[in-house]
Amino acid sequence: MIKAKLDEAVLQQGLRYLAHNPEKNLPNLLRWAERVAREEQHREYVRHRRRLMEDDDNNWRRLIVRLLRETAPSVRMRLATNFFINAGMLAPENRRRAEKEHGVRIPWAILIDPTGRCNLKCRGCWAGAYDHSEDMGLETVDRVITEAEDLGIHFIVMSGGEPTVVMNDLFYLAERHNKSVFHIYTNGTLIDDRAAARFAELGNVTFAISIEGPEDVTDARRGKGTYRRIMRGIEALRRHGLVYGFSTTYTRENSHHVATDAFIGDMIDLGFAFGWLFTYVPVGSDADLEYMATPEQRKKVHDAVQRWRNEKPILVVDFWNDGALIDGCIAGGRHYLHINARGDVEPCAFVHFANVNIKDTTLVQALKSPIFRAYEKYQPFCDNHLRPCPIIDCPEMLVKVVEESGAYSTQGDGITARQMCQALRGYSEAWAEVADAVWKQRYCDGVGSSASDLGVTERNGASGASEAHSSLAKEEVGYSAGRGRNT
Repeated sequence: MIKAKLDEAVLQQGLRYLAHNPEKNLPNLLRWAERVAREEQHREYVRHRRRLMEDDDNNWRRLIVRLLRETAPSVRMRLATNFFINAGMLAPENRRRAEKEHGVRIPWAILIDPTGRCNLKCRGCWAGAYDHSEDMGLETVDRVITEAEDLGIHFIVMSGGEPTVVMNDLFYLAERHNKSVFHIYTNGTLIDDRAAARFAELGNVTFAISIEGPEDVTDARRGKGTYRRIMRGIEALRRHGLVYGFSTTYTRENSHHVATDAFIGDMIDLGFAFGWLFTYVPVGSDADLEYMATPEQRKKVHDAVQRWRNEKPILVVDFWNDGALIDGCIAGGRHYLHINARGDVEPCAFVHFANVNIKDTTLVQALKSPIFRAYEKYQPFCDNHLRPCPIIDCPEMLVKVVEESGAYSTQGDGITARQMCQALRGYSEAWAEVADAVWKQRYCDGVGSSASDLGVTERNGASGASEAHSSLAKEEVGYSAGRGRNT
């Protein structure tokens, strides 16, 4: 506890120093850290980052400087403390302790839907087939977060429904659990100046705003007039110095726009610090295979993201195409899990199957449920980590997991895994041909690396390796010719 307080004091002093003159003080602080580093590998790690921060044109330097200048002091201090100390330095040891005590894998994050209610009806919504009248209940959400923190989980993600429908609950939870980071997926239309001011006062909340691009593209999916309401929400967040990013679903209709510099340029101009890209997955309401991005479009998005990471001052993550960075699927308790508004504990927000309801059990017991054990048994679902998903990439694996675990459907339509996945076999085979060629060229022939794909290299990605690259290089990828091998 004393060490944590000292770490927090040092961190906050460093942030104040950086915020005073970030362009000058970023390399100065790293130069000092390089001198005091005790081990050569740590010294080299810091030296590499110092060189990045000394390059005025480096995209990561530009992003950090912008965040230091534009983020409110209360937000900057609380987020840094919670993310780097509570969720970063302290949490891993606490999770290892909990894993040893309970004999179960503990994820880094937890995704909770406090409500199924929503003020929009977006085409292809992944949660569209849930009961939209459901609320988990503040008492249950509070209890789950308390259990999560006890296990060493300090990154709490909220979705829905639309979580800001229960705005006062969000205020209460963020204040009560002020040592955790709250990350809210929201359509942004209900965020006003009052809400933004309160979130800035709390300091430990970030936002992922659902947006597909310019007004015509966004409104085509989310309803006429939605874009302008989103802009008002973004303006309020920006005015109060909050940290926010975009959440974009790319489909057959908008992928041609998403994979462009014009798209990412607009996102940067709107003040987004990061972005989450989701490929459309045909679950939820009005599941439509013709709405899915084609394999060629998915590859174009993948290629654009790799380039942006070496050029653009924004962190972009593509959950499906970034499997190579985290060795496949992150769901099923490996790095996160999902609890829907009814309380069903699912492996993933897109995998609508469960064995237990959180209202009847504890978080630890839920992690021990058969579907989570099956996930752990079969992950990674494919040796080609560009095919990480057991729904759209390896649908036969989802059928195996669900049927082996005896999990029930959490959707109102009661669709079975076999029914859902049968229709996806054609897509998965077509994507395999594209993904296997990219995997072999980029990740198996030494052309690319996880480190360079994250942009953690010298300027323009020309050189410089990190621990991430080393770990991928040492791993036996197990690629086999053709379409890879399902485990």
